[in-house]
Amino acid sequence: MRIAMFSTKPYDRRSFEAANAAGFELLFLEPRLTAETAVLARGAEAVCPFVNDDLSAPVLGALAAGGTRLVALRCAGFNNVDLKAAARLGIAVARVPAYSPHAVAEFTIGLLLSLVRGIHRAHQRTRDGNFALDGLLGFDLHGRTVGVIGTGKIGALVARSLALGFGCRVLAQDPFPDPALDAAGIAYAELPTIVAQADIITLHCPLTPETRHMVRAGTLALAKPGLVLVNTSRGGLIDAEAAIEALKTGRLGGLAIDVYEQEADLFFEDLSNEILADDVFARLLTFPNVLVTGHQAFFTREALGAIAATTLGNCTRFAAGEPLGASAVTEAAVVAKP
Repeated sequence: MRIAMFSTKPYDRRSFEAANAAGFELLFLEPRLTAETAVLARGAEAVCPFVNDDLSAPVLGALAAGGTRLVALRCAGFNNVDLKAAARLGIAVARVPAYSPHAVAEFTIGLLLSLVRGIHRAHQRTRDGNFALDGLLGFDLHGRTVGVIGTGKIGALVARSLALGFGCRVLAQDPFPDPALDAAGIAYAELPTIVAQADIITLHCPLTPETRHMVRAGTLALAKPGLVLVNTSRGGLIDAEAAIEALKTGRLGGLAIDVYEQEADLFFEDLSNEILADDVFARLLTFPNVLVTGHQAFFTREALGAIAATTLGNCTRFAAGEPLGASAVTEAAVVAKP
């Protein structure tokens, strides 16, 4: 089987070549998958896109015309895939439902600690010879109320770490509550209740029509002044313009994001010599209490190895005519545990 892999970097090549025991023909392509670049997959029975590739109906139509029968996502999310079009065109869609939840959970805690203790700012200051502490005053996590929105594999790890490791009071929200979290003293509540009580909120849910902009002006209006918000899930969960207004008024006391709704034209590329055309993103970067990273929460050796192994395993099962199991994504799919 020939697999056309889009949006690839050198680390993708290394991890997939190491996991390619089946001997698939891997075509590593640096460009993102778009209507213009879909032609590069002609003759490939499978394509392997990443989080910011375009899998809309026109792109899927072009892929189908070129012989593609499988979209093997090398990520957990599939909000960029038109599943109705895929079903109509006879294209199967598979994903990586879990790779290393510890990678994202640990990064989430790292972002939170860096933001509330000013570690990232202190690092830059000391490199410039400034060892003053003014402006770096943080607060203890111990005893704080934290809202964890989404308690799948990643969210559950974060909730346990904060409750058992840091002594936080943790409130959780998920359509499918995890009974095992009771042992850690974690209680479930509705989102408005959590927003009203939380000092910190961290997001760990999939992006769906129901969750898009779940953090918006109306949500933030319920929050206590100084709320700290962390998002390592999907950028579209936050209305960035509403977040900016909340930062300006102090309703948001801090924002740490590894994802951004319009990240497709920004992340995974070196734009240090470019002028940012996204005014909203540029405005976010001006706040001293905003910490932005470029979608790297997943980026560990363990996670890359698991992603490659699962993705190629999906291709192996498809080639053998076997069911894709938990990796299969259909029009009726609902992600219960991101």
